[in-house]
Amino acid sequence: MYPNLYYAFLDLFGIDLPFLKLVNSFGFFVAMAFLVGGYIISLEFTRLTSLGVFKPNHTEVITGKPATLLDIAAQAFIGFLFGWKFLYLAINAGTIFNGENLPQSHLFSSEGSIFLGVTLAIILGGWKWWEARKNALPVPKLEKTVVLPKEHVGGILTVAAIGGILGAKLFHLIEYPEQFVAFFKAPSLNAFLGGLTIYGGLFVGGLSVYFYARHHGLKFLNVADSSAPALMLGYGIGRIGCQISGDGDWGIANPAPQPNWLSWLPEWTWSYSFPNNVNGVGRFISESDPWSVYPGYGTCLDPGVYPTSLYETSLTIILFAILWKLRTRFTTAGLVFATYLMMNGLERFFIEKIRVNTTFDMLGITMTQAELISTVLFIGGAVLFYVLKSREGKNQLT
Repeated sequence: MYPNLYYAFLDLFGIDLPFLKLVNSFGFFVAMAFLVGGYIISLEFTRLTSLGVFKPNHTEVITGKPATLLDIAAQAFIGFLFGWKFLYLAINAGTIFNGENLPQSHLFSSEGSIFLGVTLAIILGGWKWWEARKNALPVPKLEKTVVLPKEHVGGILTVAAIGGILGAKLFHLIEYPEQFVAFFKAPSLNAFLGGLTIYGGLFVGGLSVYFYARHHGLKFLNVADSSAPALMLGYGIGRIGCQISGDGDWGIANPAPQPNWLSWLPEWTWSYSFPNNVNGVGRFISESDPWSVYPGYGTCLDPGVYPTSLYETSLTIILFAILWKLRTRFTTAGLVFATYLMMNGLERFFIEKIRVNTTFDMLGITMTQAELISTVLFIGGAVLFYVLKSREGKNQLT
């Protein structure tokens, strides 16, 4: 396990870069999921624009204005935060992040460099002023500009990220109410970012994208279709982060020996102990174990568990390939997204059977929150698919 990129680079390449301890492995792969997803959505927006589904629109902008005091102050504030905290930690990572001092304890503290913060604030604030002054006109003018549909991808990703994180945290707190109470007793950014539920992110993030699309005159079903393959692949990439960091999204205990019919696979694909997992869960690694101990971590699961995050990554890559093929075969808007909902629900429902999660009783049935939501997603996707197919011809892409 690599709780952050520092240990990955050190183990895989022999490169010692202490500042990489600031980059959590899970967070890195979530960022990669958004980047890859954005690229895929951009490709789809370009394709649908060429088919006439999405059309460019016009907007008016004022050019040649000098930078306002608020613009300069906002840029300077970003520079101060970056210099005061991140640049300070990056420069001093070799001495600060040693022993059992985890990066999180420094990142969410008041520790930092006022000098570096003020220096970067002056540099970035001055840069903002200079750039605006260089492009300033004697009299600012109003110009019409064309906004291509793919230029909305950045906005879509932004609202999806904000809504997704808030929704994922909300659903996690609903699933684990004791953490909700603990957060208000001792609130911190670290506590807020820890523990996310993917379906909460999907619902609230999707709702955010719906309002964004409606505001900018984009056809939501087509936006949803464009996003479906990206959502599937992005989910798989995020699960790579779960697997590499050991964030707790693993399966139930699996002490059984690996079956002979799976002997062609490494043993860790059947049962894995997640050594040095980022959550610090399990027993301490002993000298008899085959793993090194990373300072501040050093625990492993005993017995090993099903590496469900690995299974989900494998499955979602296959499902992404299917969705990517179907996107050009379906001619009715919304069918790709409806298929995604069914695939997502089916995949998650069955993976929950070997996954660790909190259960609850509903109508005499014991289930997890994810099982309930995945069932609703599958049924909702099937109903949407049926309704759209019954209206085929009225809701064509072109």
